[in-house]
Amino acid sequence: MSRNLLILGAAPDLGELRDTLVRLEDTIIFALIERSQFKHNSDIYKAGKMHFKDGYRGSFVSWFLKEVEHVHAKVRRYNSPDEYPFTDNLPEPVLPPLEYPPVLVDPQNININDEIFNVYVNTVVPGITSDGDDKNYGSSATRDIECLQALSRRIHYGKFVAESKFQDPKTHDEYVRLIKEKNRDCLMELLTNTRVEELLLKRLKAKAIIYGQDLSAASLDADGNINNGCSLLATTASADASDERVKSRVNYDLVVSLYRDYVIPLTKEVEIEYLLHRLD
Repeated sequence: MSRNLLILGAAPDLGELRDTLVRLEDTIIFALIERSQFKHNSDIYKAGKMHFKDGYRGSFVSWFLKEVEHVHAKVRRYNSPDEYPFTDNLPEPVLPPLEYPPVLVDPQNININDEIFNVYVNTVVPGITSDGDDKNYGSSATRDIECLQALSRRIHYGKFVAESKFQDPKTHDEYVRLIKEKNRDCLMELLTNTRVEELLLKRLKAKAIIYGQDLSAASLDADGNINNGCSLLATTASADASDERVKSRVNYDLVVSLYRDYVIPLTKEVEIEYLLHRLD
C-alpha cells in the first residue's frame, strides 16, 4: 500500500488505492510467469496422491500452503488488515501485536479465499502451463503459493476500495440508503466504474505482452543493444501482435480474462459483502 497501514488514520482515497492495485498487477503477472516455466504437474492438486506423516489427507499444494501459513502466522502476517489466510486454526504470533487504526469496519471478517483457490487451481494453472509432469513439485507449489497470496491480497483490497467509496461525500448518503435497503443490484451499479475497468484490462494486456517477452531471442547488435528496440515494444503492445504470442512466456489473453472474469467480479463481491455489513 502507498501508505503505511500502521499510521493510516482514515480510508485511503481511490487514487492511492489505484497506485497499490497497479503495483499488484505487476506482482501477479510476474508470479504467473514464474509458475508457467513448470509443467502442469496435476498430481500436486489431487487429494490422496501423496501421503503425509502428520496424517493430512488433502493435496500437496494444500498441505504446503498450510505449512507456509503456519510459519507466516507466527510473525503476525495475518494480523495485517490487508492479508487473509487460506488456512484455519493458525498459531498465535510470537511477536507482540501491532495496533492498526480501525480503518475497516468488517464484523463478518469476509474471506473468499476458497473461491480464489478453486479458480486458480482449476482455471489459471491449466491455462498458463503446458500439459505434463516434470516432477518439479516443490518449485511448482512454491510459485502457486506466491500467485495465490498475491491474488488474495489484490481481491481483498476491495474492502479498502469499498470503504473509500462509502466515505466519499458525493455518494455517502446514497450508499447508506442502499445498504439499509440491502439492495445488491443498485450497490453493484453504484460502485462499478466501467471506464476504469476497460483501462485496467488494456493496461494489463500491454504489461503481460511486454513482461512476457523473451529478450534472449531478440536480435542484438555488436554492443549488446536490442536492434529496433522501440519498434519491438510497439509491436508487442499492439493488439494484433499474434506472432508474439508464441514467444511470450505467459498467455496474455489469459491474464486479461483472469482479471475480467474473476479478479474484478470477486473484488466486487468483497466490496458488496463489506458494504452490506458496513452499518452493523
